[in-house]
Amino acid sequence: MSNRHLVQSALYASVLAFAFTDIARAVDPKVLAAQQQRVEVVEKCAPTVVAIFSASGSGGGSGVIISKDGYALTNFHVTSGAGTFMQCGLSDGKVYLAVIVGIDPTGDVALIKLLGRDDFPSAKLGDSDKLRAGDFAYAMGNPFLLATDFKPTVTYGVVSGVHRYQYPAGKDFLEYTDCIQIDTSINPGNSGGPLFNGDGELVGINGRGSFEKRGRVNSGAGYAISINQIKHFMGHLKSGRIVDHATLGATVETSRSGAVIVSNILEESEAFRRGLEIGDEIVFFAGRPVRSVNQYKNILGIYPKGWVLPLVYRRATKENTIHVRLRALHTAADFGIGTKKPPSLPKPKRRPKGKPLPIRKRPAAKIPAKYKQMYVKRDGFANYHFNKLEQDRTLRAVKSLGDFSSVAGDWNLFGKTDAGKAFKLILDDKKAGLVVGDTESYLQLLEQRYEHTPKLTGGLLAAMHVFKLFLTQGREGTAFPEFTYLGTEPLDGAGPPVDVIVTKYVNAKSDGIFSRWYFDPKDGRLLGFDTALDKDVDECQVRFGAFKDFGGRKLPGALTVRFAGRMWGVLTLEKAELGAGAAKRIPPPKKKAA
Repeated sequence: MSNRHLVQSALYASVLAFAFTDIARAVDPKVLAAQQQRVEVVEKCAPTVVAIFSASGSGGGSGVIISKDGYALTNFHVTSGAGTFMQCGLSDGKVYLAVIVGIDPTGDVALIKLLGRDDFPSAKLGDSDKLRAGDFAYAMGNPFLLATDFKPTVTYGVVSGVHRYQYPAGKDFLEYTDCIQIDTSINPGNSGGPLFNGDGELVGINGRGSFEKRGRVNSGAGYAISINQIKHFMGHLKSGRIVDHATLGATVETSRSGAVIVSNILEESEAFRRGLEIGDEIVFFAGRPVRSVNQYKNILGIYPKGWVLPLVYRRATKENTIHVRLRALHTAADFGIGTKKPPSLPKPKRRPKGKPLPIRKRPAAKIPAKYKQMYVKRDGFANYHFNKLEQDRTLRAVKSLGDFSSVAGDWNLFGKTDAGKAFKLILDDKKAGLVVGDTESYLQLLEQRYEHTPKLTGGLLAAMHVFKLFLTQGREGTAFPEFTYLGTEPLDGAGPPVDVIVTKYVNAKSDGIFSRWYFDPKDGRLLGFDTALDKDVDECQVRFGAFKDFGGRKLPGALTVRFAGRMWGVLTLEKAELGAGAAKRIPPPKKKAA
């Protein structure tokens, strides 16, 4: 090269250097700050992202850790083929064993638990209801299993829409209700991975894309399950059960005027018993307005069966507010419960022909003996081991009430009603009875079919007999063939969630009397219980006041009794004889003076 060319090259280099320096100086500091924020969000979130494989090393999907003790969320369709134990890789390159905890086949969510540490990095849960179209969103995971070192692939885009509805893939399974639509790229392998908002908060679990007509590659339309829906199911998932979604027991359609009206309703549903009829307009459901059938499906789809929710309906010009307990969407057989068959889930569509994906199989993992006890198989459960753990935690405070096992004999409880009348409640091994004042007496013989006695209580005497068995026998006795930690739900449809245990009691004349026991998750305090004498009937609802000490054992100082949404009365307890001798017979009511 000549000297002239060398001089020209040096000159050009100097000009370019000055040009790039000027460009760098011209970059808006806000752009650089936004870029730095994105980098910091990714660095903060990446350690919580999980690459999931089966214990044999096959398959692949993603997940995200949500607690320091290793609980992690993913898709049900990721875990359904992975088995009970899995291998999970984190961004630090380490691999941990994980065990299945609970599954939600309808909502396509699964909860697993990573083992070996109690200080895992965990994601902060956000509020998906605050998302708006146009908000930035990060998707992280292991698409096509590209990250052999387990450092997640990061894609960045925007929220394309909120409150979307995606029809189930088959038999009401894998239904995406109230979900988040994103243009953030997700591909096979991203399933179960996290969707973060611009602040690095977990707002969804990626799981579905519009792949059917476009091949198994991203088309710019992906869907994430909202974290707020998952929050509703979190307690149920931790119960180790196969959890179900809900139905109101009614179908809706759009009228000519555009209103959402009831088109059909089951007479055995609680909604019908509360007054909802065909032709009524649904105005609000769970506090949200209902302006379309899709909105109704979106709201209904984010709640577990058994929750109590407020519903506002309009008949003519009058609006009515009711609270209804939601029914199960599926039967037990749909989940394979009692049939020894797995649920009939839709099979994934075949991938188009062409170059195979670069899937790398991991070496198989051996399950240490110390972890094998962390999986317990039982019909109706994904892993009964975790139900037992939640039972232990919830029942711990019941022991502080005292030892009732030694007073399983006759109980005589005395006090006053809210009307100022004296009452005596008698509970022995033959009967349950209630005497109020000089004119009222009620009797329930225990070997006979239980009745709604007294009237308009839903069976208070039967309920109190079950309450006595709960304290004197608990789960260790023979009274309850079924004793299960259910999960969490708002008490009476309002307020923060409480822990719920469900029991089944059977006598010679009944197929099953089910009770729901409510506990404060903060201190374990027993808040009350509901008892239903049969299926599809209103429950006797008993709520407890502050507990009082009676001879070293604590009982609720007041029992507030409701039935079918109406108050029956309050019984204030003043004296208790527990384990006393044979109870006196219930006297017949005295006739009132003329």
